[in-house]
Amino acid sequence: MTDIEIANSVQMRPIAEIASKIGIAADDIEQYGKYKAKLPLSLIDNNKISQSKLILVTAISPTPAGEGKTTVSIGLADGLSKIGKKTIAVLREPSLGPVFGIKGGATGGGYSQVLPMEDINLHFTGDFNAIEKAHNLLAALIDNNLQLKTGGLGIDPRTVTWKRVMDMNDRALRRIVVGMGGTNNGVPRETGFDITAASEVMAILCLSDDMDDLKRRLGNIYVGQTYDGKAIFARDLKAEGAMATLLKDAIKPNLVQTIGQTPAIIHGGPFANIAQGTNTIIATRTGLSLADYVVTEAGFASDLGAEKFFDIKCVKAGLKPQAVVLVATIRALKYHGGVDVENLKKEDVNALLRGMANLEKHIENMRKFKVVPIVAINHFTDDTEAEIHALKARCAELGVEAHLADVWAKGGDGATELAEAVVNTIDKGESNFSPIYKWSEGIEKKINRISTEIYGADGVEYSAQAKKDIQRIKDLGMAGLPVCIAKTQKSLSDDPKKIGRPTGFTITVRNVELASGAGFIIPLTGEMMRMPGLPTHPAAENIDIDVDGNIVGLF
Repeated sequence: MTDIEIANSVQMRPIAEIASKIGIAADDIEQYGKYKAKLPLSLIDNNKISQSKLILVTAISPTPAGEGKTTVSIGLADGLSKIGKKTIAVLREPSLGPVFGIKGGATGGGYSQVLPMEDINLHFTGDFNAIEKAHNLLAALIDNNLQLKTGGLGIDPRTVTWKRVMDMNDRALRRIVVGMGGTNNGVPRETGFDITAASEVMAILCLSDDMDDLKRRLGNIYVGQTYDGKAIFARDLKAEGAMATLLKDAIKPNLVQTIGQTPAIIHGGPFANIAQGTNTIIATRTGLSLADYVVTEAGFASDLGAEKFFDIKCVKAGLKPQAVVLVATIRALKYHGGVDVENLKKEDVNALLRGMANLEKHIENMRKFKVVPIVAINHFTDDTEAEIHALKARCAELGVEAHLADVWAKGGDGATELAEAVVNTIDKGESNFSPIYKWSEGIEKKINRISTEIYGADGVEYSAQAKKDIQRIKDLGMAGLPVCIAKTQKSLSDDPKKIGRPTGFTITVRNVELASGAGFIIPLTGEMMRMPGLPTHPAAENIDIDVDGNIVGLF
């Protein structure tokens, strides 16, 4: 059966029943229908947080074959529940861009899914819509201020970097001109659209502690400069109050369930190649307050999502993960070993071993953060015994446990061995998380450390514009913020064509942007764009609904 057919075959439990599993009374949830609910921030218990165990799921570098990080995360949470551990999965919300584009949904697969998958993959509880509206409200206030003849802030439109956002892949909106048609229609200027997942408002929501912190961060958004060089922030436009009002419900985490009826909190959805790629601090703290084990994930591979999870989110929130699960597939490793997509189902142990270089680098990366990694082999039906044996043997040589995760076919039953290994690793207490840089270090030093230690680059080159951007950030007194490098997810380098474990390369920083509200600096590398386009045959072509409301084509 397809993922959506499997999801529809499962009898979900009422969300109040799922909430009761983790000690939440029915009166403490805001129900969105029968199977979804919002949770109040009052559930966060800082004393309980320090006693619970946080497990991060990351992966090797993405390939066209897919790695199934979300599927393994959900399966592991169900596996932990199967062995008697009070567990919650804490995940990100899907973006409509990938849902209708090339990737499809982000609710897992097979018998390792979060439900209701159609709702989660589509509009869910409206969080993305609220983020989009709050972001675009600030854009409207900026353009309104630009056209004021009296009472305006004197913003130089050439310095405004705040674009608009939309939760869709639409390359035609990357660069546009607004304000055409005379003074009644605004000041003409070039701008564009980013995808909502790349919005700084999304990043702010994910890094805020509570409503007061959210409002403060929204006010700290850097807008541009006046003609005489004075920095302008959203608070100067008196925007933060109305923006926060639009986010009054979006700030609350969403409770759903897995196929195995394990509680799952899904909240926030930034991409890891262009943002920090993690769910909200509020969601993670809520999970740690309500369960003994929390399984969370970070977008893409360890060089992107995991690095930002550790160096930005964990430092900001004071979190200490006790273990890392590193997802790999045999077909993806063969791809990194030079096999083309059409031949990945054929047994090829030699290609697998060549592709292991990519996995080895990600193992090294996790150890740099002083966290013990465990390899999860996301099982596919065409994996051969010889390939599985070769992968496990090589991991053993590296001193890393590797366990088969047959979660797509078996759900939590296919992850009990992995779950036991994770618990045993945590019980040994060998992890002692530490970030790889201090926020107080210089901007260039932080970028260089990530590039050389995590990506494996020989060094970093800066364009003239990037150097100018860095100096502006220093002049604003914000050099002490962490860095959130925007880089291709397809390679450890900034060149998507360099698969495996590339060496002898230099990271090129072409621009450096300031996300002062979110609280980080964004060096842009390579040809990164924050508004994706649709593929030749987008997933939208296969999605349909019948007269009874039954949806097909979601995956």
